[in-house]
Amino acid sequence: MGKSCLIAQISDPHIKAGGRLSYRQVDTADALRQAIQTLNQLMPRPDLVLISGDLVDFGHPDEYATFKQILAELTLPVYLIPGNHDDREHLRAAFPEHDYLFQDAHYLQWVIDDYPVRLVGLDSSVPGEPYGELSEESLCWLDKTLAEQPQTPTLVMLHHHPFISGIDHMDRQPLKQPHSLAEIINKHAQVERVLCGHVHRTIQARFGNTLAISCPGVSHYVSLDLTPDGPSRFQLEPPGYLLHQWSAEAGMVTHQGFIKQYPGPYPFYDANGLID
Repeated sequence: MGKSCLIAQISDPHIKAGGRLSYRQVDTADALRQAIQTLNQLMPRPDLVLISGDLVDFGHPDEYATFKQILAELTLPVYLIPGNHDDREHLRAAFPEHDYLFQDAHYLQWVIDDYPVRLVGLDSSVPGEPYGELSEESLCWLDKTLAEQPQTPTLVMLHHHPFISGIDHMDRQPLKQPHSLAEIINKHAQVERVLCGHVHRTIQARFGNTLAISCPGVSHYVSLDLTPDGPSRFQLEPPGYLLHQWSAEAGMVTHQGFIKQYPGPYPFYDANGLID
């Protein structure tokens, strides 16, 4: 096992079937294809990819079939958790080869010990509801799981944001009772990050004894509107991904990258060390 690990994260693909557009504006299937193409071309290559929920838009089997067909283009190992738009049983049925999805009889919660960084996925979805929740059973499982390897750097991932984002309509559908999760995270100093999606923006917040980070959407962003009672809106801002780089020397460092191509890179200086 090596002394470093590079983990890519994308979130909220919201795949529809039959080429339909989300909100009559967003081609989420094409956006995911572009994201996968970007991830496949990254150098150095990530060791794995995490996708933090809302894999499809309505949890329908045909949407999962479309999602799986697109995801087959990814040349990296990938791990999935559900969001509020997902359906647990339909997700499992679409990915029977993803053994980790069957570690628990009911929840799609799992732990992966195959990398220098330990990966823990939580299932915060509540059927039929936009908000998230972790059951007492899941919280006990997390506490026990984290206690098993206190010296191993660990990422914990769930879909719903466990902090106040300041975006009013999203903060009406967050993770409920986040203090219960924070209490457990506080007990386990090896947790390097708590990763989430749901808000379709990159947001960092102190959480427990670590940092919670939400991942940008791969197709559309929730509008950055911090006014009280702000409307529920989205924007077509540059889609992105996160790279979580861990090494024994530096610990965990998180970068944001963009999926679309932009001009550059350019040197800061010319061959003589000068710049006009």
